[in-house]
Order: sequence, then C-alpha cells, then structure tokens
Amino acid sequence: MKHTRSPAREVLFPVGLISGDFSFGSVSSCRSMDSRAGLAATPRALPYYVAFSQLLGLTVVATTGAWLGLYRGGIAWEGALQFNVHPLSMVIGLIFLQGDALLVYRVFRNETKRTTKVLHGLLHVFALVIALVGVVAVFDYHRKKGYADLYSLHSWCGLLVLVLYFVQWLVGLSFFLFPGASFSLRSRYRPQHVFFGAAIFLLSVGTALLGLKEALLFKLGAKYSTFEAEGVLANVLGLLLVGFGVTVLYILTRSDWKRPPQAEEQALSMDFKTLTEGDSPGSQ
Repeated sequence: MKHTRSPAREVLFPVGLISGDFSFGSVSSCRSMDSRAGLAATPRALPYYVAFSQLLGLTVVATTGAWLGLYRGGIAWEGALQFNVHPLSMVIGLIFLQGDALLVYRVFRNETKRTTKVLHGLLHVFALVIALVGVVAVFDYHRKKGYADLYSLHSWCGLLVLVLYFVQWLVGLSFFLFPGASFSLRSRYRPQHVFFGAAIFLLSVGTALLGLKEALLFKLGAKYSTFEAEGVLANVLGLLLVGFGVTVLYILTRSDWKRPPQAEEQALSMDFKTLTEGDSPGSQ
C-alpha cells in the first residue's frame, strides 16, 4: 500500500527547521546560546580600574583608622574620643560607599535594571546612615565641650553635602525606583541625576580634605611645617582621597564604559521616541 504524506507534515517540517527544534533535539540549548550572545561585553580595562579604585578606597579607610588610632587615641562614643567617630564615619559613608554606589552601573552590566537600581539605592542609604552617625557624634562632642558649631568652611561645605545628598537620594528614589514617574520624565531627569551625583561626590572629597587640614592645624599648629609624623601621614591620606576621587570620576566619565541598555530598555526608548518625534521603530 502506497504511503501518502499529509499536508500537515509538510507544513510542520519547515516550521521546525526555522524555529531550530531540530538542532540536537533541544530548544533550550539554542535559547541559552542566545542569552549568552546577548550579554554585554565588559571592556578589557574596566575591571582593572574598578579593582584599583577598590584598593584605593579600602586603603583610604584603613589609613584613616591608622591616623586616628596612632595619633588621636582611637575611637569611642563617650569622652574625648567621640570626635574621632566623625572623620571615620564620613570617610566610610560619603567617600567610600558613595563612590561604590556610583560605580554600580559600570560593574553590574548584565543584571536587570531594577536589581541594579536597588543595589545603587541601598549603598546610598548605608552611606547616608553612616554619615549621619558621624554628624551626630561631632555635634554631641561640641555640645559637651561647649565648642561653637558651623563656623568653619569645612562645616558649611559638609552641611551642603548632606543636604544635597539627601535631596539627590530622595528625588532619585521617587523617579527611578517607584513606578509613579513616567518614562519621559525619567529620561529628562536622568542627565541631571548623573551630573549631581558626580558633583556631590567631588564636593564630598573636597570637604574631607578641608576637614583633614583643619584637624591638623588645630592640633599641630606651627609644628605642621616641621614635617611631624602625623602631618606626613595625614598628607598621604589626603593624596589617597584625591586618588580615589579621580579614579571613580574617570570610570564614570568614560562613555565607552557605560552600562549598555538591555532589550526592554531599548524598546521603551524607541517607543518614547515614536510618541514624541513621530518616528517608527522600524525606521531606526
């Protein structure tokens, strides 16, 4: 009896051929290959710069602790050592953790955008909380000693940094983590958010340098010019602060190191362009 092929088979074969169902008997293998192919490539030099920035940041924190331990008696919440909580907290919070928060979008290049946003926001929260501990410590210390508050350039810049930092975090939280803001509003605000983030970080480094110089002049006075050991160590700490700040800003300003948009982000961007400029996605 002669076998006759049904039309259904003739239709199913090319569909299977196009979809790749025949390929070694697995569609999942093809999908995994596609997902790997879709991962954004990491620029060759980026990991080295990020590692260098982390080495500098940890060295800054360790050197600050060494300076306070060797020449300022250590750290305690009560007594004369309460003041020392302030510089250590500000360096950990507004220098190291803030710098790492800014680098999140350079380091995590293939994670979902929401995951990266949450990590970015949490690092800023930790930085703000630790910085507030340092602020409370110095105000409480001044109150107990009867010292004046907010008269120096360092304190004015520090207050400005805290206010800007809190406003930046609050606005960023409202625009990028909560679903209330529209895509068009986020797109218009994003450049300002990036600029003010880098500016506040730079101002934080400058404020730390002012505070370091102020602390040295208060204690060493004229001895500062005689190359006292504490002065030399503090100067090294200042250079490390500058090095960390410059390295973080360099990583942030390299346009070819930016986190590439994922497929869903590109689709949203094209839809927004279609709505605002009248272009069709297929014309790009």
